[in-house]
Amino acid sequence: MPNHLPDIDDPQIQRFIDRFLEASGRQDVKRDAIVIDIFGDSPQLADSLLALVLAGIKTATCMSLWEWEHDNDAPLQPGMLSIICDGAGTPRCVLETKRVEQLAYQDVTADFARAEGEHEPLDLQDELVLEHWRTYHWAYFIRALGAIGRTPSMDMPVLCEHFTVLYAEDVASRS
Repeated sequence: MPNHLPDIDDPQIQRFIDRFLEASGRQDVKRDAIVIDIFGDSPQLADSLLALVLAGIKTATCMSLWEWEHDNDAPLQPGMLSIICDGAGTPRCVLETKRVEQLAYQDVTADFARAEGEHEPLDLQDELVLEHWRTYHWAYFIRALGAIGRTPSMDMPVLCEHFTVLYAEDVASRS
């Protein structure tokens, strides 16, 4: 993981936003309201999850409410824009949050786990999709929440976010 994500004032981020705005024609975007983020907690995980997003397989993500509140001032809500960086901290795409549901970890469904797209094969049975999701997300939450002095629990609040990709750049067009 990069030591830190670039902030909104980083010239690389500003150029990425410029290209997004030019390509999308959106004039309603407030630059300082865009969240800069990365999937996972290692460069390898960030790159593999980003690849699923860019391939159209991953259309949802989940985070602990505690982690979100620790890292962000604004609540996660529909319409929010996020620049997702790769494992090296380079901006790669803009996501728009479409729907957010707060649930207890234990109440996450197989349908949501399937939308995260992190299981193989993609046509895995629902109970196996959910089992895979719980195994890997629990391990992630142990690491991520431990870093902020929290401990995961089955009833901890999680944010289940559905998103769409508004803009993406491949490796060759990065600058």
